[in-house]
Amino acid sequence: MITWMQRHKKWLIITIWISTIAFIGAGFVGWGQYKYGDKASAVAKVGDVEISMSELQKTYSRLYQQYNQMMQGNFDEEKAKQFGLQKQALQQLIQQAYLLNLAQSYDLMVSDLELFKVIKSQKVFYKNGAFDKDTYKQVLSQNRMTPKEYETGLRRELLLQKTLALLPVKTSKNEAKILDTLLNIADKIEYKILSESMISVDTSDAKLKAFWESMKNNFMTDVSYEINFVKQSPVVKEYDEAAITKYYQANRTHFKDSEGKILPLKEAKEAVIKELNTKASKDTALRTYIAFKKGKLDSSIQKETLTVSASNNPLGTEVLEKIKSLSATKPYAKPVLVNDTYYIIELVKTNPAMPKSFEAARTEVLPLYLKQKRKEKLFELANNSLATFKGKTTDFITVSSLDAMNGLSKAETAEFLQKLFTSDKKRAFITLKDEKVVLYNILEQKLLNNKNSNQSDVITRLKSTMFSEGLLKTLQNKYQTEIFIQGL
Repeated sequence: MITWMQRHKKWLIITIWISTIAFIGAGFVGWGQYKYGDKASAVAKVGDVEISMSELQKTYSRLYQQYNQMMQGNFDEEKAKQFGLQKQALQQLIQQAYLLNLAQSYDLMVSDLELFKVIKSQKVFYKNGAFDKDTYKQVLSQNRMTPKEYETGLRRELLLQKTLALLPVKTSKNEAKILDTLLNIADKIEYKILSESMISVDTSDAKLKAFWESMKNNFMTDVSYEINFVKQSPVVKEYDEAAITKYYQANRTHFKDSEGKILPLKEAKEAVIKELNTKASKDTALRTYIAFKKGKLDSSIQKETLTVSASNNPLGTEVLEKIKSLSATKPYAKPVLVNDTYYIIELVKTNPAMPKSFEAARTEVLPLYLKQKRKEKLFELANNSLATFKGKTTDFITVSSLDAMNGLSKAETAEFLQKLFTSDKKRAFITLKDEKVVLYNILEQKLLNNKNSNQSDVITRLKSTMFSEGLLKTLQNKYQTEIFIQGL
């Protein structure tokens, strides 16, 4: 379910053009704090339209509720991060801002009367069968919203609707007839499926080596780094009550229970001592770092050597990234913590990437060689078999036939039919994504008489999608977009 939704998430956001007022009664979801650029009052600006943090939070909350409903209550903040829900929310508002700029350029507006008519029609604000002003205020208050905020948002939604209403997408009868005809063309074909299991490939070292020679610069060793380092183990000290009390009083907000309440010293004492030891360990490591740089290490501290790379890195990714940032002019890295031990590192030498020997690269070369040679041989087999092949015969099939063809999955059948009905060849072969080739020969063709077929809705959806994409690209080029929130 998660994978499917991630792949199709752009189709799940039903409010890309017009977000509704469905947040009434839906609750509110946030996502923490972000850093801002110079525009503290807005998270983004599109043309002359600013997008506020409040709008972003409400849109995020609305999308969160939609996903949670689709996943039957199994949606959480972790999944929201996986789906990039924050980015979706911002993108939705940016797309709306394009339309608002367009509306402003044509002096479109929503009058107070139009706004009031819509508010009065919302039954969530009714009491005893009629609109009630007190109920209106109460419902908005329960959703942490003032009438002004609600009316501003609703006015914007109505303006979006009015703008889109001026850009209708219509379908002609001829367009529907053309699509209806295309979808009712039926072919009876003879076909044969070829797969890589029918292919044998010579994988001798002589063949592999020749393939490796042609592309050996694609198989490189990792950049490696020769380093010296010293370790600073955790410091454990004894502290008198005065030192413990003094540190607690200065840092008491560090020590809280599960409900966020500050712990009394008696309950926090162990954590205070631990924090004091952590601070002492870091201070000692920094002094060792300075001595290391000056060549004045204490004789009791042992210097070790190691060569690290992306594929041979016992110190972890964070340490490797620090090492990469070092140079001949700045060879020392400040202490970095690895498994409760501080490492102070000196870069001695950087070894650049080099082409691997054939022996070292063989395991990487083999799958690439097999893939290429199998593909070549499969095409060769298809070309040699095309004129004379004998295979299975289908009934009359159309581009929208639902049953899987014998030897193909439903997905493979759909892919094959799509390519078959866009081909202008009577006898040919079609390559599928799953590394199969289907030889085919059209034996007979006819037009089905499907009186119930009506493709006007399909044409309208297709034209609407194409129009929306074209409009969006035009507006993107016309109105500059600035994003002031970091991380999105």
